[in-house]
Formats: sequence, structure tokens, C-alpha cells
Amino acid sequence: MRLSSSFCALTVLALAFSLPQAGATETRRDIVKPAVKATSTKHQVSKKAVARKRKPAVRVVAVPLKPSFGQIAGLHQSHDTLALKSSVALVIDQDTNEVLFSKNDRAVLPIASLTKLMTGLVVSEARLPMDEVITISQSDVDTEKGSTSRLKVGTVLSRGELLHLALMSSENRAAHALGRSYPGGLPVFVGLMNAKARLLGMNDTNYEEPTGLSSKNQSSARDLVKLVNVAYGDPTLRELSTSPEHQVAVGNRTLQYRNTNRLVKNPSWDIGLQKTGYISEAGQCLVMQAKVAGRKLIMVFLDSAGKLSRIGDAERVRRWVESTPSALPHAVPVAALLSQPFPGIAKG
Repeated sequence: MRLSSSFCALTVLALAFSLPQAGATETRRDIVKPAVKATSTKHQVSKKAVARKRKPAVRVVAVPLKPSFGQIAGLHQSHDTLALKSSVALVIDQDTNEVLFSKNDRAVLPIASLTKLMTGLVVSEARLPMDEVITISQSDVDTEKGSTSRLKVGTVLSRGELLHLALMSSENRAAHALGRSYPGGLPVFVGLMNAKARLLGMNDTNYEEPTGLSSKNQSSARDLVKLVNVAYGDPTLRELSTSPEHQVAVGNRTLQYRNTNRLVKNPSWDIGLQKTGYISEAGQCLVMQAKVAGRKLIMVFLDSAGKLSRIGDAERVRRWVESTPSALPHAVPVAALLSQPFPGIAKG
């Protein structure tokens, strides 16, 4: 399937991002103030009754969801033999460099919090002191999507704790604080993220900030395979990204965080590294290194349609590999696939 024409138009189509998508909705609470009937002196009601009448009513109104970039490009119309819900998928054997499964692997799309894997790699390779304390500041508050965080402004945590929360629980303020506090500040940090991408041959990749909240953070499945492969070689990233849960002390409170990937607690999975991601422009995303049927695999799933569908896609791939002979048909050396030219999407 040739997708060049669709991708060339993607940036233009994305400008119409606020247009409603039929059938996809989320809920919003509208406040409706009911009229209070006037009462005569003879039939006066109590103050409490009046207050009850004046209490705003809550009405649930359907609001159209924004389509993902993949939906705009028509990638969800692509069909595959495994019936995956992700519009982009790539699975390789990490030892043999064979491509076992691919679907729209050339597509360049927003990657949401998969960004934090590169954030973690840059921080870890800098060998900065992990016990150095960093204070969450107002500049770490999300102004891109307006997302919330339990790390209030003024919270003080070590660099190691922030890295743990960013990789395990996809904590946005933690990731932003890691970039902001890097020597030279945020611009230097983002520059290093992009420089590392170029060094790894991730030529379809662009980073605008360290959290993934910006839809301008984009990559392809091909590039993400390279990132996962290198990140897997870092013991710190392996440990923190696969940690099932973690507690942090914030003042006189203890906050409990859990991994955003439920598969790390599933005994039938042997996961060496993982990261999830979601913003509306990117859809549900997941990258993993996992051992399946004795083989070390790297899996990439982008722009999945439902909240649990990326997990379902990983399960489908696992069952397929387990039921397929080790010499999978039509396996292609990953080096050959990655060397093919792909113009990608113009990055703004």
C-alpha cells in the first residue's frame, strides 16, 4: 500500500483537526440553571427549599472527539492478517533483525508519551546525579493539553524519582522537570533529544518537548524500533519502565503510582522494556521489548483505536508468534526494510 499521497496531505488536513468525527464522542457536563417559580406570600417555601430549586442541574452532552492523524490519513482502513486495531505496527526479532510483521511501518505520526523513552535515555546517558533534588515549577504545568498531575507546584523529588514516574506512570510534570533542569535548560535538552535521534538513524523523528503532549513530537515505527533496541541496553530504563508500581513521599503524604501498562504484572509476559502513550492526535500507542516463545521481540503499535486495543494487539501478536514456526514466512531483514526511502510527513 502506497501512503505517500495521504501523508503529504496530512499536515494540511490536521489544520481541520477541530472538525467533529462522526460516531466518536466524549462526555461534558453542562450546567443548566432551572427557573424558580415565583411564590405568593401565602405559599412561601423555606430558604432550604429555594436553595434546592436553584441548585444547577447536570446534563450530559455528547462532544465529538478529535480524529487522530492516522484517521485523517485513512490508515485505519488498512487491513492485516492479525486484525490489529492499531493502524501502525511493526514486530522484529531483536536477535536476528528479522521483520516478523509490519503494517504501515513507514507512517510518521505523533507518538505521545513514547517521547519519554528518549527523555529517559538522554537523562540516563548524561550520568547526572540521580539523588539531586528538583522542584516542580509552574513552567512544568501542562499548557498544551491542560492535563492534571498529582505533583503540585513546589513538590520536591530527586531526579531518580522523577525519571521513575516519567517512565513507569508517564508523569508529564516529572518528564518536563527532567528536561527543564538539565544543564543548559529545556532548549539544550530538546536539542540533545533530536541529536540522539539523528545519531541512531531515526530520520523520521522530531521532538519538540520532553513529555509527548505536543503532536509535533512525531516518529515512525521503524525509528521507534531503533529507540527501543538502544533503550533496552540501558539497565536503568529497563528497570524503571517495567516497575509495576512505586510510592513517593511528597511532604507528609505518600503517593502511590502504578504502571500504565497492565501487561507488566501479567505472569504470562516477560517484558524487558516498555512505554505507553496517548493524546488524541496520536491515538493509543505502545512499544515493548518482550520475550515470546523463546524469542526476544520488539513490538511497536501506533494509533490504536480503543483504550485497551493496544494491549489486545500485543496479545494477538504473542499468540501468533507462539503458534507459528520459528522460521516465520516472509521474514525480511530489518536492515533492508529500514534502508528503504520514505519521505514522511512535513514537520511543522
